[in-house]
Amino acid sequence: MKISETDILLIPGYGKTLPGHWLLRWRDKMPTARVVKQAELHTPGKKQWLETLVAEVEACERPVVLVAHSLGCILVAHAAHALKERIAGAYLVAPSDWDREGLVKEFDGGDFRPVPLNPLPFQSHLVASRNDPYCDHERAREFALAWGATFQDAGQAGHINLESGHGPWPEGMMSFAHFMKRLG
Repeated sequence: MKISETDILLIPGYGKTLPGHWLLRWRDKMPTARVVKQAELHTPGKKQWLETLVAEVEACERPVVLVAHSLGCILVAHAAHALKERIAGAYLVAPSDWDREGLVKEFDGGDFRPVPLNPLPFQSHLVASRNDPYCDHERAREFALAWGATFQDAGQAGHINLESGHGPWPEGMMSFAHFMKRLG
């Protein structure tokens, strides 16, 4: 599937996505991509985030490919069955494990817990790091297996964000291109 034939929705995770983050760079490089903007970034509620995502998907005119980071991956798992008719695939990067106590001091995971472990009704690919402070590598593998996603080991890549040195993240763009070819 060609990027130009899809609407690509970029789904950030918890907190503000800083300028230079690969997600925002991808938005700038792909003319059919846009960021799903949530109202509450530091006190997210599943219902509101899900409604925003569903509205964004419904506004799309082409097949939809989701690209999610961190809590955005968990949102996709919660929303999957409500969206299944419109989604061509989901590219999931560095999911955060909100079932883990004390993951973030300021937010306990709220109603995003428990993390859904049902198969996703569309093709998906999960990229995870071996030293992600927000999700153990084996837990990320469990997510991929439960969701029916192909799994990619990103090595020692932290949370695959600016803090871990992933602004441009060219390896991610290449991986995403391979994923898009599989959707064809």
